[in-house]
Amino acid sequence: MTVPDPSRKSVLVIDDDPAVLGLMDEKLAEGGYTVLLAQSGIAALAVVARTVPDLIMVDALMPGMNGWEVCAALHDDPCLSLVPIIFMTGLTETEHVIRAFEAGAADYVTKPLRLEEVMARIGVRMESAARIRAAHGALDHAGRFLLAASHAGDVLWATPQAGLVMRELSGAGDAGTALHLPMPLPAPGSVLMRHNVGENELVLTLVGVSGPDELLLRISRQPLFPQRILQDRLGLSAREAEVLLWISRGKTSRDIADILQVSPRTIDKHIEQIYNKTGLSTRAAAAATASRLLQER
Repeated sequence: MTVPDPSRKSVLVIDDDPAVLGLMDEKLAEGGYTVLLAQSGIAALAVVARTVPDLIMVDALMPGMNGWEVCAALHDDPCLSLVPIIFMTGLTETEHVIRAFEAGAADYVTKPLRLEEVMARIGVRMESAARIRAAHGALDHAGRFLLAASHAGDVLWATPQAGLVMRELSGAGDAGTALHLPMPLPAPGSVLMRHNVGENELVLTLVGVSGPDELLLRISRQPLFPQRILQDRLGLSAREAEVLLWISRGKTSRDIADILQVSPRTIDKHIEQIYNKTGLSTRAAAAATASRLLQER
């Protein structure tokens, strides 16, 4: 999936009426936006599979997938959870507006469109979303891949990297965007789910409760065979890599000897070889190096 040039914000407009698409194309381009157009819900889903727009506008009444169905499908994609959706409708009854918000819309405008109002709402929603994305990007940069879900398991939002991991998980066929969470919930810090995808294990951990129906979760990717990474990156033997892995997990030489069922003297010899091959001179340095290499994976 590609991301549009951040210097030029993009808007996806979904409407089966060519006149509306033409009108919005002209007005948005005039406002400095990159414009993406889709004449159906299916076409819109194909667009967002290739690129992440900064904002989406969707019409309520369309053949095939209606606006509510499109909105719900877009909102369910973790990679799009931070993209604001503005509903376009000529239906002003309260139930239709509420239904739009329930499907994941952030705002709505009525038809016929009042273009200056539409542009103002786009600007406000985009600015708010940009602030949230910046905060989530900072979390990703710090290695905190976070997402929120309801008690029913519906993903409410995800940081960009967490969204990509969730999509990877969904693509592997191990889970969809709806999570199967254990009830009652265990204590914060508990692992809720583990799934193997390729040579990695995806681990979902409960951070805590952040709202009445919002659970804060952390997802991480851990190699299934971390000793292989250490072996390849540091030029160690298989046994030396295994010893270094246990050192990185805080185990003493005696602990490692018990785990591997060898003598502590044998472990000390392996540690000496690890120091010779890596140029490291202390257990702390060896543990820090191993942890860094595994986190870079």
